[in-house]
Amino acid sequence: MHEALFYTAGDEQQVICNLCNHRCRIKPGKRGICGVRENRDGTLYSLVYGMLVAENCDPIEKKPLFHFLPGSQSYSISTVGCNFQCLHCQNYHISQFPHHNDGRITGTRRSPEEVVSAAEAMGCQSISYTYVEPTIFYEFARDCCELARKQGIKNVFVSNGYMTPEVARDLAPLLDGINIDIKGFSDEFYKKVCKARLQPVLDNVALLHALGVWVEVTTLLIPGLNDTDEELRQVARFIKEVDPAMPWHVTAFHPTYKMTDRLATPLATLQRARDIGLEEGLRHVYEGNIPGGGGENTYCPSCRAEVISRFGFSVRAMHLDRGCCPKCGQVISGVW
Repeated sequence: MHEALFYTAGDEQQVICNLCNHRCRIKPGKRGICGVRENRDGTLYSLVYGMLVAENCDPIEKKPLFHFLPGSQSYSISTVGCNFQCLHCQNYHISQFPHHNDGRITGTRRSPEEVVSAAEAMGCQSISYTYVEPTIFYEFARDCCELARKQGIKNVFVSNGYMTPEVARDLAPLLDGINIDIKGFSDEFYKKVCKARLQPVLDNVALLHALGVWVEVTTLLIPGLNDTDEELRQVARFIKEVDPAMPWHVTAFHPTYKMTDRLATPLATLQRARDIGLEEGLRHVYEGNIPGGGGENTYCPSCRAEVISRFGFSVRAMHLDRGCCPKCGQVISGVW
């Protein structure tokens, strides 16, 4: 066990976890919504510090991050647990593991030194905290981030964006990039599908961008739930207000977990969403989860020259000249 960060004492040995915007009030012997933070006699503990269930070397494009060291590899880690309960979670076997297994915690014990050494040995330019919401293993992720930064390795979160503002401000100096899901643009969707709220996610997209972290946004389009033209325009308009150069990934849903009653997203829906994003003034909108659709490449927002060619998670050609379009000199926003 490892004492948790970001909690305060309540009455009768209760604690209030301030890690995410659920701000769970946890009684002695109980856990928060994430299933991995437990109150023991008035002290909150993380049960997953260093308990990794996933360690993989992934293309950074898989996160997805398209404007962050394209073509590089990222050492990706995860524990069990999550503070969302998405009906369509593709990693439900680890995100919901404690809930499905009477609270049991599983994993292989790792130290921050071992994680960073593994990333170095595999030639990874970054470490990604991913597969489940990484905020729930924040104490371990933070220790890894500090050590990675000292070793010249960048840090990436793949997140639902539900951390509290105080956590976002603590994390930002150690974080280089983040992909945040905007899963839909209504509280109704978030409550029904994710058991959460929309506004904290929007607030964190804006806050982390303002704090200097490179931010990209993903929206998984679920037929009949969050794919109307108006909702897509609302997401695009919000992103544009924060920064029109912020990449937006519109990705295809595939039936899984508790949402097998929906059809997979057709390519035409992704193409329509991409067109809407560009119409609303976003500079970079990408189609995901259907390789070869044509919406995976990066184009100069000024002259429309193709500057990065992709197929799925693979970079086939990159023509950037020190972060600029080689034809017209336009700066392409990103971490190159």
